[in-house]
Amino acid sequence: LGAPAAAAPRRGPGGRAVAVLGGGVAGLTAAHELAERGFDVTVYEKKAPGGKARSMDVPGSAKGNRRPLPGEHGFRFFPGFYRNLPDTMRRIPFPGNANGCHDNLVPSTEVMLARIGHEDIRLPFRSVGKPPPVLTPDALRRALTGLFDALGNIPAHELAYFVGRLLVWFTSCDRRRDAAWERVPWWEFIRAARMSPNYQRLLAIGITRNIVATKAEVASTRTVSTCMEAFVFTALGRGADGEPDRVLNAPTNEAWIDPWVAHLRSLGVTFRVGWTVRDLTLAGGRITEAVVQDPSGARQAVTADHFVSAMPVEHARTTWNARVRAADPALARCDRLQTDWMTGIQFYLTEPTPVIHGHVNHIDSPWSITSVGQAQYWPGRDFRADYGDGVAADCLSVDVSEWDRPGILYGKTAKQCTREEVAREVWAQMKAGLNDTGRTVLRDSALHSWFLDPAVELGGPRPANDEQLLIHPTGTWYDRPRAKTAIPNLFLCGDYVATDIDLATMEGANASARAAVNALLEAAGSAAERCAVTPLYRAPELGPARAHDEARYRLGLPNALDLG
Repeated sequence: LGAPAAAAPRRGPGGRAVAVLGGGVAGLTAAHELAERGFDVTVYEKKAPGGKARSMDVPGSAKGNRRPLPGEHGFRFFPGFYRNLPDTMRRIPFPGNANGCHDNLVPSTEVMLARIGHEDIRLPFRSVGKPPPVLTPDALRRALTGLFDALGNIPAHELAYFVGRLLVWFTSCDRRRDAAWERVPWWEFIRAARMSPNYQRLLAIGITRNIVATKAEVASTRTVSTCMEAFVFTALGRGADGEPDRVLNAPTNEAWIDPWVAHLRSLGVTFRVGWTVRDLTLAGGRITEAVVQDPSGARQAVTADHFVSAMPVEHARTTWNARVRAADPALARCDRLQTDWMTGIQFYLTEPTPVIHGHVNHIDSPWSITSVGQAQYWPGRDFRADYGDGVAADCLSVDVSEWDRPGILYGKTAKQCTREEVAREVWAQMKAGLNDTGRTVLRDSALHSWFLDPAVELGGPRPANDEQLLIHPTGTWYDRPRAKTAIPNLFLCGDYVATDIDLATMEGANASARAAVNALLEAAGSAAERCAVTPLYRAPELGPARAHDEARYRLGLPNALDLG
């Protein structure tokens, strides 16, 4: 290939040199687990450690001795049903914290569904009351009804139907979930097209966006219901690491990513930042080198005993050439996996503007906006004194999930707008939902500045986004690879790799990295302890119902609770 042999990881005895290709949550997790087991690890990362999870400095925003304003690809939240990622966070030292970075997680206490032309809906977490001691289907029905009845304005018979559909999922066996419900859109599973507008907006779209961050009309029932089930059990106090919704008590890099990288360096991990993986070389049935481009633009040949591909799928698959794909046909199926734009923009305000102590789902916004006021969660920091120019007092962080529908100001999709137009449009859509009930929540005079994710390129004929999000249309579960490939020294991790959570999340990235490390340990003949991979919680009381459904599925019968 003409690439010089350089920048190779240190070669350890017994085949213990590992090149981790990608430094997001998956790559950092893999490096962490391998370094703890004595492997020599080098991480190659194109942009910055942390990937889409990182926070970033707003260029030119700092004055005096302050830090730059904190920007990010999109806000981070850590549901209580995450189990693997919190375990990793406990193992990252942080000054003054007994449980490391895990102690930097703080709970939100409520969520808001901001309506346009309707009263906003504020829901406290833990509103279910005392959870039932035994989750029989009937007890679960009552708990679910109480949980979703708090939304209000949904006809009783429609709410009852929705709860019934959830019970069908809760009592479905794994084979039905994988074979049947994976092929059915969530919108169809809950019969949203037949229901009232409030049912569609609140139950079909609103909850889905808040919990799963995906589109109800195309997302598979398997994906949505898996996370819905996990969230319900967390709300009921079952199988949770913590409160239903948690965020960090400082910008992400300060509270988590920077301490993580420092800890990995202390374990001997080497970082090559600014290095882009271009290709993998296969010879003799194994990967012999990764071809990377260094910060100067020169190509380098990286050799190692083992290679862990930890890049997002849209980038990873560009490194799998024809010979690599021929060696493992499962890699070619990844071409069918789809990504979409879900990108963040931050608004910096001259006055504290928390809105609520939690996330806001701007449920009627054309661009599917969600937001959270961040400074309220950072008690050890004075925003004005610590960040920016001393004028900005808060950061309203926003995720934009829909980039292909016209907005309300310019009649253009987000992809057709300039960056300035996107900022104006998002601000207008938020005001439309928050300022329409008799009080002014967002004031134009308080808007200091904004920062749109630099991965997005707008204003030209071909808009681009270098950091997209895996989406989950029906049937795509079957195209997702496992961590172990048919190539004995190549392993995959990332939120596209098949894991129990079945959703593009930090938890999925972390769990897949643990699976990749376990496969690598097996291939290396290592006696090191395997990584724990904790599955999502399943209520044991519902085991008999799932077993009964397994028998019905084999006979070609529907779930016993599936009344159509």
